[in-house]
Amino acid sequence: MKAFFNEFKEFITRGNVMSMAIGIIIGGAFTSIVQSLVNDVITPLLGIILGGLDFTSIAITVGSANLMVGNFIQAVITFLLTALVVFSIMKTFNSFLRKKEEEVPEEEAEPEIPADIQLLTEIRDMLKEREN
Repeated sequence: MKAFFNEFKEFITRGNVMSMAIGIIIGGAFTSIVQSLVNDVITPLLGIILGGLDFTSIAITVGSANLMVGNFIQAVITFLLTALVVFSIMKTFNSFLRKKEEEVPEEEAEPEIPADIQLLTEIRDMLKEREN
């Protein structure tokens, strides 16, 4: 049982698990920002453009069941708007990264040749000179 807990402790403290946990926490915070942008900014503006069109009241009655088709349509629209916002944010972020990479030129330094290889190269060159 002690070996199991030691293995579990090693798994939890490994870097990739911690990175994943941090990513999930930040993702949760980012989700609330995107949801607020979609629900509090974009959706009301879209409502103004579409004349206050609200799909949530659309329902189909089948027998005694009331199918809330409008809620589904509203959820699909919210999903598409959220995906559009995330896409736009990532596109902007990637363009900033590309610009930053272009600003910082990579140094193309020649690889350092080990001393023994340099010595062998010099000996080879001297032997070629003697032959000529």
